[in-house]
Amino acid sequence: MGDHWSRSEVDETAFRDARLGRRFGDLLRRLSDRMGGSIPLACQDWASTKAAYRFFSNPKVEEGDILAGHIEATKARYAASDGPILVLQDTTEFTYQRRNPHDIGFTKSVNSGRDKSGRLRHHAVCGILMHSSLVVTDEGLPLGLAAVKFWNRDKFKGTAQLKRRINPTRVPIEAKESVRWLDNLRQSVALLGQPDRCVHVGDRESDIYELYCLAKDLGTHFVVRTVVDRLAGNGDHTVKIEMQEAPSAGMHSIEVRVDNDTVERVTLDIRYKRIHVCPPIGKQKRYPALDLTVIHASEVGVPLGRKPILWKLVTDLEVADLDAAIEKIRWYSTRWKIEVFHKILKSGCRAEDAKLRTADRLANLVALFCIVSWRVMWMTMMARAAPDADPAIAFTATEIAILDRLVTDSGNRRAKPGTLQLYLTKLSRLGGYLARMSDPPPGNTVVWRGLRRLVDIQIGAELATCG
Repeated sequence: MGDHWSRSEVDETAFRDARLGRRFGDLLRRLSDRMGGSIPLACQDWASTKAAYRFFSNPKVEEGDILAGHIEATKARYAASDGPILVLQDTTEFTYQRRNPHDIGFTKSVNSGRDKSGRLRHHAVCGILMHSSLVVTDEGLPLGLAAVKFWNRDKFKGTAQLKRRINPTRVPIEAKESVRWLDNLRQSVALLGQPDRCVHVGDRESDIYELYCLAKDLGTHFVVRTVVDRLAGNGDHTVKIEMQEAPSAGMHSIEVRVDNDTVERVTLDIRYKRIHVCPPIGKQKRYPALDLTVIHASEVGVPLGRKPILWKLVTDLEVADLDAAIEKIRWYSTRWKIEVFHKILKSGCRAEDAKLRTADRLANLVALFCIVSWRVMWMTMMARAAPDADPAIAFTATEIAILDRLVTDSGNRRAKPGTLQLYLTKLSRLGGYLARMSDPPPGNTVVWRGLRRLVDIQIGAELATCG
């Protein structure tokens, strides 16, 4: 994979969009170099800071314009890759504290306790939401974003009463917020092409019957964790009943991180069955029944004090044996990478620390941070996918020279000299990575810390040269 891209290609696709001009590229480099810092810290002077604020508040600039170059680059990386590609969908929210929250909007209503008379109080949380589709290889290497949607909500008033009066399953999907899952599916397929190569992966929030029908119409595939026990067969029983009769296909061991943040090896009993699934009762005239494969992976020998692991997955793909079922489970487990991407946005770029006053400006800033976060994630995973690749695909000659001066090769016994893995390890050591033989590979956190330090050191070196 690393042989397909050079350093210049990465810079072109990640740091420049010709339609937005040179100022956008300069701003993106500044925010990338000082990841996690404020706009004034990134820009360093009032003139550049004011220009950045004008850029984000420009009504002619939208988040789609900012991401257009990156999304086109995702398409190019997708075309250069081989095999099945996973498109991970998920929603995250960014919360802000503002004197006038109506300028931004709201994300949800939360319980604030009880007042003096014992009545429950609620307040709306100020913020914006983002629904994104991250394209990754089946080995987990992030190729970039294929679709991103930003939105907020009006103040929550009478929501609970409305749900009691109206059955949500009878509301057309086009009238519901969950249509974002279908919109991103359409946009991703239109962008990437070759829909048969793509497998769209989602959590229980994406267990939407209309999504399954749309995937069939577009000729693409999906693996989704289910939450709804749908009607099956002739409609006289449910999927759960049929799966109780499915025989065990075998056992599979995996490592999982449990509640106390320790890693345990657990054994899963795997069952699968091809089932004729019916649409919801209120939508049977509009949508057809589908033949889908249901996979259940349940933990065997659950220790006391912990909930058992139980994954219920559904896919349109055929599953002929245990290995094929394990493959679909592995694809679903890749979904956590989009959560890592969101973590980099919030913890690395510190998107929720932004002080911009309106939702449009914040969406533009977060869109720009999306490109920075992808770069950090890509560098981290690229060193694992292609450890012997040329470091020039991710680092400039100046950065390589500085890392050679600052960090010795001793202690990097797992990496070959002159490789990407070696220089990413050196960068991570600037961020606090110890590089012991027993340590796991560097993660995103130490990479973004190392990047911040490397940039500051490079600036100091350049100033010393000028002097």
